[in-house]
Amino acid sequence: MKKYIIYSFIAGLLLVTAACKKDLNINNPNTPTITAFWKTQADALSGVNSVYSTLHRGAISRWQLFANIIRSDEGTSTSPDHSLQNNFDLFLITDYNYGNTTGIWADNYVGVFRANQVLDNVPNITMDATLKNQYLGEAKFLRGYFYYNLAMLFGNVPLQLKTSVTNDQIATSPQQAVWAQVVKDLTEAIAVLPTSYSNPNDLGRATKGAAYAMLAKAYMQQRKFAEAIPALAYLADGPGKGMYGLTDDYRDNFLESKENNKESVFEIQFATNPLDNHDDDTDPRVDNLNYGQSLPPFFAPKPIGFTDGQGLRWVIHEFTKEKTVAGGRDPRVDASYLYDSTDVRGPNFSMIYGQTFASRYPGGNNDVWFRKYLDDAIGTGESFHSGNNYRIIRYADVLLMYAECLNETGKTTDAYKYVDAVRQRAGLPTLTSAKPGMDHDAFLTQLKHERLTELAGEGHRWDDLARWGDLGTGLANHDPAFSNFVKNKSEFFPIPQVDLDSDPNLKQNPNY
Repeated sequence: MKKYIIYSFIAGLLLVTAACKKDLNINNPNTPTITAFWKTQADALSGVNSVYSTLHRGAISRWQLFANIIRSDEGTSTSPDHSLQNNFDLFLITDYNYGNTTGIWADNYVGVFRANQVLDNVPNITMDATLKNQYLGEAKFLRGYFYYNLAMLFGNVPLQLKTSVTNDQIATSPQQAVWAQVVKDLTEAIAVLPTSYSNPNDLGRATKGAAYAMLAKAYMQQRKFAEAIPALAYLADGPGKGMYGLTDDYRDNFLESKENNKESVFEIQFATNPLDNHDDDTDPRVDNLNYGQSLPPFFAPKPIGFTDGQGLRWVIHEFTKEKTVAGGRDPRVDASYLYDSTDVRGPNFSMIYGQTFASRYPGGNNDVWFRKYLDDAIGTGESFHSGNNYRIIRYADVLLMYAECLNETGKTTDAYKYVDAVRQRAGLPTLTSAKPGMDHDAFLTQLKHERLTELAGEGHRWDDLARWGDLGTGLANHDPAFSNFVKNKSEFFPIPQVDLDSDPNLKQNPNY
């Protein structure tokens, strides 16, 4: 029914050399090489699929999302792994080769490398022209996505735009140049990507709408709000308006059984591989790879999971600032968090993996756990290979981004209806009726609340704070970790020292 594209991995995308005796040089016919590959339309498809498969690598599917959530003021870490705490929560970074951070850097560059192979080799393949352009567009979309991550997390990074070779030494590019490349890749992808796919085997591939949304995000992080408006207008007022929409039930966006719904603009496709038991790498069967989501055990409450990352209770209070039109609590809070009052009636009714909160924690517990990507709806435990997709961009996010851009370009009145649509789905009164006539600053303050409550625990908060210029010690009043935040340093991770040592053209980020 879904996720077909994630099963294709190719060994031929890695540079392969043969070590042989002096007088014998025979290529192994079972090992694809660069010269033997990139010949057919099937090779092109496998090559593109390998770029998507990068999204399943552990640093991207686990640590990148973990970092985006926990580094922001909506998350915290009480992990016994102090390196995890220091690097992903407390801004106390001393190890510039910390494995989870260097893994994020490395895995995004693996994605760049694979995309570059497609872009360098597929143009030379004789094949269906429409499919060729589509595959090149998918590769550009994904390269744009990988460089978006690198620009946000590391700032100034090397731009590798051709297939890398041994001993490449690429100089650091300023973040502005990285953003320009992201915009170029996504703009070129928009021109050739389809609006949708008719073949169910293609479910999950990048679409024109996904590229428009990512392009808007890239412009917004540069505070180029006017430039972002046409991309968002395509989705909110143009052809995309008939293709996307808000689900009736908010929680449908976080359940495996409701994946790829009308609110999904782009999501990483995860699946549970029945041949993968995660613990046995000696399984003789070929396809025992893990292409599931491995984040849930790190967010799940103890003893279900490790609770390496969790939510902060101040966000819960944001949901209680106003009631629905029926006089109830904002229903998004129980879809977003597990805590003592996930059920509004309290601990005796709030269920934690099939057991009431009160019975599971008889002495009480003040913890708050992110719920959106847990599997508590379908079981009593978590695994390292969850099949629950990660929604990178939802249509609700698009509507709120559009409202922000309209507000920033002097069209505050026009922005109201896009926020109203998101609020009405939650059962809240419209802003048009509750807070008419707001000026730019008041509307932006309100929008910050709207994005927090709608998108809590989805990994957008850090980008939002950076764009608004809100990162700093002022956040320490509700997230003590920010007392360690150093302006013009802590906005980015350090460039991995191992890369600096191997490439003298790279430069470390400021103040590290």
